[in-house]
Amino acid sequence: MCEAEKFIYHKKKLLLEMKVKFLGDSKLKNSLVSKSRMSLWMIRAITILLLWSCCVHLVAVGGMWGPRLLKGWPSCFNSHHDLPMASQEMTSLPIKIALPPKRLYQNNGYLMVSCNGGLNQMRAAICDMVTIARYMNVTLIVPELDKTSFWNDPSEFKDIFDVDHFITSLRDEVRILKELPPRLKRRVELGVYHTMPPISWSNMSYYQDQILPLVKKHKVLHLNKTDTRLANNELPVEVQKLRCRVNFNGIRFTPKIEELGRRVVKILREKGPFLVLHLRYEMDMLAFSGCSHGCNRYEEEELTRMRYAYPWWKEKVINSEMKRKEGLCPLTPEETALTLSALGIDRNVQIYIAAGEIYGGKRRLKALTDVFPNVVRKETLLDSSDLSFCKNHSSQMAALDYLISLESDIFVPTYYGNMAKVVEGHRRFLGFKKTIELNRKFLVNLIDEYYQGLVSWEVFSTRVKAFHATRMGETPPLSYIKIWQGDAGHGWVDNGTRVKAFHATRMGGPKKRLVIPNKPKEEDYFYANPYECLQLLHENDNSNSLDETI
Repeated sequence: MCEAEKFIYHKKKLLLEMKVKFLGDSKLKNSLVSKSRMSLWMIRAITILLLWSCCVHLVAVGGMWGPRLLKGWPSCFNSHHDLPMASQEMTSLPIKIALPPKRLYQNNGYLMVSCNGGLNQMRAAICDMVTIARYMNVTLIVPELDKTSFWNDPSEFKDIFDVDHFITSLRDEVRILKELPPRLKRRVELGVYHTMPPISWSNMSYYQDQILPLVKKHKVLHLNKTDTRLANNELPVEVQKLRCRVNFNGIRFTPKIEELGRRVVKILREKGPFLVLHLRYEMDMLAFSGCSHGCNRYEEEELTRMRYAYPWWKEKVINSEMKRKEGLCPLTPEETALTLSALGIDRNVQIYIAAGEIYGGKRRLKALTDVFPNVVRKETLLDSSDLSFCKNHSSQMAALDYLISLESDIFVPTYYGNMAKVVEGHRRFLGFKKTIELNRKFLVNLIDEYYQGLVSWEVFSTRVKAFHATRMGETPPLSYIKIWQGDAGHGWVDNGTRVKAFHATRMGGPKKRLVIPNKPKEEDYFYANPYECLQLLHENDNSNSLDETI
């Protein structure tokens, strides 16, 4: 062994003896070594976490200040060809709308509702139920839609309406939940809750005095019928305005339905103005009402069998001609064609039929299409694949027709049902858009006189125009206005006699609702004319003259 190696050997031995002497024994030595390694790893881990935190903060600060500090500096992250794309992406993002603040109140319980009827009957009922829930200070559960009516539509609320918008847009008025809290949901599943139909045409005191105590007692109340459960008139203005807010702002159809509606309107607009005809001549309507004018014997028997097949259609034995003379039947396609021609509607205008399958099909529609060749339907404007999602879902189909009806230049319903009323009211809200409310009792009697040769076409057309063109406060050509006097008969008004108020505003213009004490069913329907919520337009802005035909 060389001197250098001996020196190194003795040095290592000396150091080892010193360590052993200092530590005492080998167990203590191993323990300290282990603690030293653990401390080293802890220091490393803490250092990594601190570095990572610094990086995160630097990135955040860079996001705020970087674009300002580095503006104009060359960089691979802000090249000129990238900046326009980033700007374009930002402008394409939807604008965030500030949500109304949540209304804070002491919750008195939970209200469940089951709507009944067709789409527009349920729509009005939803508006009423939101209003009732708000004034009872209860939480409303998203309404359940009718699945057992004639149409047998399985659609849920979320399939037709934008449920998230419905909840958030009204949250400053009422708390709305998609479903009950779990504990209460289990109670309902076990049948431990109170259910009842409220009294029709009731005022707010009924709900405060009789319904609210039931909610407080049972915690969950289920109203199993909701149509026309709130009065038309004699309600506080704030109640009426809330009904309007729900109807015109809180309720939206799903984005899919609204997009399809925009497509149809665009197709129609590209070809010019268009009229929407709500031709309520479907099989269910005729069977329910017992109206079979113009039908053959086989069709009359078929409609009768259908009426007897539905036990909740209470009226079974019906005199069709008597109902028609009283104006209680929808106009037939033949009568509709004659009326539109008499009103001066251009034969080349597009007529969009907002309705289900017309009874008698093309054969029955021929009387209309011969006079107005540009008759279209959603099924003729769209591919079958476009409508596949709402096939066999009548309420979704009706929602599409509703949107197109709102956008039309003229809306003409041939029967004053729920859709006609609600669309008319919505069009009033949109600026008193022209809606021709046909008086069927006046028309069918005049049409019969025309067919019998008792009046010429010129006289027939003039009388139809004059009767339907009148507005509040005007004096139309009165020699052609027919005043009906109920069972006492009727007569023709002489020149110079002013027409009474009930003849006014057959074109969707401003007017006050008709109030009949103790006869709410005979009053003007709130949703057809919510005048408390409308800002009246200047008379010149609401000209409804039929001299300008479309």
